Amino acid sequence: MTATSIDHTELAARNRKVAGRAVLFVLFMIGLAYASVPLYRIFCQVTGFGGTPMRADAAPGAQAALAPVGVRFDANVNAALPWEFKPETNKTRVAPGERIVTYFTAKNLTARSTTGTASFNVTPAIAGQYFSKLECFCFTEQTLTPGQKVEMPVVFFVDPKIRTDPATSHIEEITLSYTFYPVEKSAEAR
Repeated sequence: MTATSIDHTELAARNRKVAGRAVLFVLFMIGLAYASVPLYRIFCQVTGFGGTPMRADAAPGAQAALAPVGVRFDANVNAALPWEFKPETNKTRVAPGERIVTYFTAKNLTARSTTGTASFNVTPAIAGQYFSKLECFCFTEQTLTPGQKVEMPVVFFVDPKIRTDPATSHIEEITLSYTFYPVEKSAEAR
């Protein structure tokens, strides 16, 4: 065997090894890209990052000694979803820890059933860690029949810790904002 043939054999083996690693890296990056949205959503729900409200099982109870917080409600609909969507009240004041129930209404403006899902956030974003939802229409998809109008509740509280955190103690008003987007159903689901 010559030195040249050994070098080519070793070179081919090294090339296969590098190519295999490159393919594994590309597959890993594709998998990471698909997993990033659900992982980011979970991260935001757990930490309140980016104004994402927290989920809770119970409100701690009103802390009347703490300054109340104004909560403003904002409702939007993506242009591709033929719905009318609005809060029943635009604004309220809440005592930190108080369990609040408010309602939004949605109406299907078409002659066919349509399904939507709501994304939500809280501003200022730093308040998201102290804004907790107990129940919300935004946790599931909503299907409305032709012309149907529904009342959808949101049950929430503002954590009393918002008044003891130096970064949030000055906040006078929080905006809870929703945007409904259409959900396309596959042909098998129809």
